[in-house]
Amino acid sequence: MIPPIARRFVAGESVPEALDHVRACNEDGIAVVVNLLGEHYDSPADARADVDAYLSLLDDIADSGLDACVSVKPSQIGLDVSSDLFEEHYREIVARAHERDAFVWCDMEGADTTDATLDAFESIAADYPWSVGQCVQSNLRRTREDLERLVDVPGAIRLVKGAYDEPASIAYEERSRVDEAYREDLRFLFERRDRGVAVGSHDPAMISLADRLAREHGTDYEVQMLMGVREDAQRDLAAQGVDVVQYAPYGDRWLSYFYRRVRERRENLTFALRAVAGR
Repeated sequence: MIPPIARRFVAGESVPEALDHVRACNEDGIAVVVNLLGEHYDSPADARADVDAYLSLLDDIADSGLDACVSVKPSQIGLDVSSDLFEEHYREIVARAHERDAFVWCDMEGADTTDATLDAFESIAADYPWSVGQCVQSNLRRTREDLERLVDVPGAIRLVKGAYDEPASIAYEERSRVDEAYREDLRFLFERRDRGVAVGSHDPAMISLADRLAREHGTDYEVQMLMGVREDAQRDLAAQGVDVVQYAPYGDRWLSYFYRRVRERRENLTFALRAVAGR
C-alpha cells in the first residue's frame, strides 16, 4: 500500500486506481498523462513487459472514454538495451495509440539519450502524425537547434526546464539562465507553431507568458503539471478555460519516484506532510 505521504504524487499501484484518478481529474476539467513507473531496464524481457502494459493501458483508456493519454520513458521501453529495440517498441506503442485514436508522449531522460530519442520521435511522427509528442529540456545548450529541427515535425512538443544534473559544458546551471532559455524557447514555439505546444511548468511566470504568447500568435497550447504539485492552480487554470493536463504516474515502483519529487523542491515535502495531516 502506498502511504499517504507518497500518494499525493502517485495515482495508485494498479490500472483501476490510475483510471479512478483520471476520472476525478476529468471531473475538474483536467486531462491526464498516465505514466507507468519504471526506467533503466537492461533486460529485454523487462522492457517488453512494460510495452505490453502500455498497449493494454491504451486499450483501457480508449474503452473508458476518459480524457487521458500515456507517457513512456526511453530507458523503460528498451533504450538501455539498444536504440533499435527502443524505437521498435516506441513505434509499436504509438501504432496502437493511432489505431485507438489515442496519444503517446515520450519523456526525455539524461542528455546522453537525446539523440536516439529525437531520432525515433521524428521518424515515428512522420508515420503517425499527431499521435505522438516529445519532451524537450530547455536547460540543455543544444535545445534551440533541436527545436529548429523539430518545429515542423507533425507531433507535439512538451517544453520543460529540465531536472537532470548535467555538466556545465552541455547545460545551463544557473536558474536565471535556465529561465531565460525557457522563455526564449517558448517564444520560438509559439511564433513558429499553430498547435502541439505543451508548457511543462509549474512556474506562474512561464504560464502567464504562454498565455500572452498564445493571444499574440493564436497558437493552441496546453499546460502540463505534475500530480501533487500546485493542484489548486491546475483547477483554477482549468476553470479559466486553459487546457490543463496533469502528469500522473502509477505502479509499484513508486518509492524512488516519490523521493525524486521531494528532492527536487523542498515545498513538495511540505505539501506531502500537509496531505498526511489532512490540511
